Amino acid sequence: MSHPEIAPFPQWDDARARNLDEAQQLLYRSNLLGSDLRITNYGGGNTSAKIAQRDPLTAESVSVLWVKGSGGDLGSMKLDGFSTLYLDKLHALKKLYRGPEAEDEMVGYLPHCTFNLNPRAASIDTPLHAFLPYKHVDHMHPDAVIGIAAMAHSREITEAVFGGMIGWLPWRRPGFELAMQLAEHQARHPDQRGLVLAGHGLFTWGDDAKSCYENTVDVIRQAQSWLDAQRAARGVTPFGGAASITLAQDEADAILFRLLPALRGQASRDGHKLAHLTRTDTVLEFVNSQQLTALAALGTSCPDHFLRTKIRPMVLPESVYALEGAALAQELATRLDAYRADYAAYYDRCKRADSPAIRDANPVVVLLPRIGMVTLAKDKATARIAGEFYVNAINVMREASTLDQYVGLPEQEAFDIEYWLLEEAKLQRMPKPKTLVGKVAAITGGAGGIGQAIARRLLADGACVALLDIDEESLDGVTRDLQKEFGKDLVRGAICNVTEEDSVIAAYRRLTLEFGGLDIVVSNAGIASAAPIEDTTLALWNRNQSILATGYFLVGREAFRLLKAQGLGGSMVFVGSKNGLVASNQAMAYCAAKAAEIQLSRSFALEGAPLGIRANVVNPDAVIRGSKIWSGDWRKERAASNKIQEEDLEAFYRSRSMLGRNVLPEDVAEGVHFFATDLSAKSTGNILNVDAGNLAAFTR
Repeated sequence: MSHPEIAPFPQWDDARARNLDEAQQLLYRSNLLGSDLRITNYGGGNTSAKIAQRDPLTAESVSVLWVKGSGGDLGSMKLDGFSTLYLDKLHALKKLYRGPEAEDEMVGYLPHCTFNLNPRAASIDTPLHAFLPYKHVDHMHPDAVIGIAAMAHSREITEAVFGGMIGWLPWRRPGFELAMQLAEHQARHPDQRGLVLAGHGLFTWGDDAKSCYENTVDVIRQAQSWLDAQRAARGVTPFGGAASITLAQDEADAILFRLLPALRGQASRDGHKLAHLTRTDTVLEFVNSQQLTALAALGTSCPDHFLRTKIRPMVLPESVYALEGAALAQELATRLDAYRADYAAYYDRCKRADSPAIRDANPVVVLLPRIGMVTLAKDKATARIAGEFYVNAINVMREASTLDQYVGLPEQEAFDIEYWLLEEAKLQRMPKPKTLVGKVAAITGGAGGIGQAIARRLLADGACVALLDIDEESLDGVTRDLQKEFGKDLVRGAICNVTEEDSVIAAYRRLTLEFGGLDIVVSNAGIASAAPIEDTTLALWNRNQSILATGYFLVGREAFRLLKAQGLGGSMVFVGSKNGLVASNQAMAYCAAKAAEIQLSRSFALEGAPLGIRANVVNPDAVIRGSKIWSGDWRKERAASNKIQEEDLEAFYRSRSMLGRNVLPEDVAEGVHFFATDLSAKSTGNILNVDAGNLAAFTR
């Protein structure tokens, strides 16, 4: 049978590897394997090498196992991501092993095997690498191989695909017992190139880093080629064929704009969650298929999959899409209650005497026929990665169900992995999340100096930030810079003209599809102008009112609608000005518009209070450094109005303040941060002056 061609895997670069030492070659191999999601999923799999090193205590040469440590990702890890352990001490642990019922205690011995005081914690898979006699070992989670591993006739199909050159072991959760079984199997079959673990993944090996890498990708290529050829020869349609067709994107986006805030709100009652939307061809083929409901109910097969995605997803029927407002919220509440009850029943059926308490019972994966998949988690990266893992699960279900029968892990086995005490200990070691993790902030004027400072302050506390600005070139540059500094998951940019209703709505739709909703809105878009009363034209007046009053109204109104739909409360922060409280000479249009902002905020505070929506004002004064409005005519106009030179403006405003200090964008950002967080949970309708002291601007 001729095998269809598959896209090439990353190539080993001899020129690059030639000058690397053994540990660096292991890192190179690991990064190469982790760079292709067909080879392993994010954070999944591990690699190892047994390297001769000088013992720092005895000065003798000893064999050291370098193995990917607990946590981390093969594609992005560095050398400090490897645990290093004395190989002889690892083998000596076999004498202490009391059998399968006590295998978890063996994890406690791993730190005693540490070489050279390496602080990187060893993973549960460490003995599996140690007990194989090969110098280089890979353990991967390729979709093609797990597709075979999750078939009802996995053992027979493994034999058919590889002709006996790849071994097979039945499902057993990772740990010391599996390591012993793996070593025993290899001893009986020394000529095999690797081994398939049912419901789990693949082990392969080699005498050096290159041969190990090439063996691994060749086995995966062989598996994928066989599956593709069998599917083509049999003419089988994956997932039983299509039951529906994908909605047009505009129609789907309109539904998601209504659905996501309500879904996020209902799923965030015990802590804010963020959403990630996936609409790839792989996902759409599955959610539109005849077998969606049946296969989704079976759950996932690989431990890595259901640890990230829960044992099974929630499927929302298309009938939900037509609902709006209270009816939509009620329907989602009913369906989520049913999902939580089902999850609680699963917990009660499977729990052990020493099981940890039940965790968040909300779904992680929500499947939307004709639209795609939404994944929910406490932070954006985790939501995105959960989506990637469920795509892996879809690939596995497609391969297994098309050519055989897909088999998920038995429920009890799945529970014992999910609520494994070792997994619980890992969760307990995780650092406490930052204050704004799980929150979404929209900042108008986001590409300006004050907007950037606000974004950095909120990002530093864990928020996701959507920068809204009319200046596309500046917006693109600032978005890239902040993504580089804080990570791509946390920052988005959207073109927004705050004076145009459709533009504001489109910007909110964009951020809703990116994050699932909104928690904080910072109205910061601004201009400044100066002119004597008789020279203040209607155009100048209207421009100030359009941006500073109408713009703040439109941005606030659409934010209010989103916050109300979520039912989670929220914070609205208006960046006003000292001029909203104290008129300045020859700045009538600007002062009047800034005063309107303050009154707008009070109106939002009044109507928002019963909903937990707070609205407050930060009033800066004379923020010259880094502020866009001081780069144009405003600087010249204010200098002329105060009868000083332009270069003397900063000193003039500093000397005018009571504290004699400059006000910087970062100072304004601190004020916004205060109102955005629960530090000000009992404050609404308030004004915070950030002006270094101005007696005339005292609010009381």
